[in-house]
Amino acid sequence: MAKDKKDNLYTGIIEKDEQGNYFCGPYLLDYQQVSINFNLGDKINIKTIIENPSDKSYEQYNKKSKSFFPAEKSTFIRPEGEKDKE
Repeated sequence: MAKDKKDNLYTGIIEKDEQGNYFCGPYLLDYQQVSINFNLGDKINIKTIIENPSDKSYEQYNKKSKSFFPAEKSTFIRPEGEKDKE
């Protein structure tokens, strides 16, 4: 049975920081998965979040997701308080 859209933990846009890490909001994303299947600026839904096992990026991103997928445009939601980038 397919999971309801309400099961998404976070919906946002893929970004890349100055250290080359891919992230979405406060969550680090799996580098290989993003580089193979996605582009910067893609809207995604995050399904699961784990503790970030990397000592290098833990301080900046203490949570990581390996389970995420493209979001439909109609399901994209902006986190509360975040404004459009101009």
